[in-house]
Amino acid sequence: MADTVLYEVSDGLATITLNRPEAMNALNIETKVAFRDAAQAAAADGDVRAILLTAAGDRAFCVGQDLKEHIGLLAADKQSGSGQTMSTVREHYNPIVRALTGAAKPVVAAVNGVAAGAGFGFALAADYRIVADTAAFNTSFAGVALTADSGISWTLPRVVGPGRAADLLLFPRSITAQEAYELGIANRLVPAAELRTEAEKVARGLASGPTLAYAALKESLAYGLSHSLDETLEKEDELQARAGASEDHTIAVEAFVNKEKPKYLGR
Repeated sequence: MADTVLYEVSDGLATITLNRPEAMNALNIETKVAFRDAAQAAAADGDVRAILLTAAGDRAFCVGQDLKEHIGLLAADKQSGSGQTMSTVREHYNPIVRALTGAAKPVVAAVNGVAAGAGFGFALAADYRIVADTAAFNTSFAGVALTADSGISWTLPRVVGPGRAADLLLFPRSITAQEAYELGIANRLVPAAELRTEAEKVARGLASGPTLAYAALKESLAYGLSHSLDETLEKEDELQARAGASEDHTIAVEAFVNKEKPKYLGR
């Protein structure tokens, strides 16, 4: 895996670190390929029970597409007529978002700085966002004459509502960490110096929790947003039966009765 993305698994937690701090963690081709491969590996690994998405440096989480590389690729497209440059959405961005949102385990994003464009989209693809008080968000797409990608047209309205999402997409601007918290984009706001410690604490707590129950909660939330109440009730019944048959449920009930802390197995 390229060193533009670092990947580590420890005690059930997979940590994916975007590692181009000198470029504000902008997404060149090498980084996108490595990020896609890491996200897919973490989602597929049965020994991984939670995923932490973070970034190197203190200026940026990810500012989206590397426009310096992008302009050269656009010029090459005009010469060849291939139109390959924008295939990055299909080849890289979509698989990353699908891996993060579809992972049968919780995903935590530790947003340390600016999250713009696809970087904003990838943060929204996480289940829980811990945000440094110095961070900022910007949809950015319209500012470079592009439409939404990285799943943001699906995730952002679900977080802030369709009206606010339209405003943020049509009129890109910097959203401060405090405003992001007030809008629900940030689930937890922490001092920048404490971000990594707090994010690892939360992610490791989730990695030692009831993994199947977390997976069912992710599935239930996604399902309920696009189905009727009756359909959602049926889905809840299905998922609850699955969770109730897990070893972790028995462990949790026995621990509760015995007034002990449960030690989950993730199955």
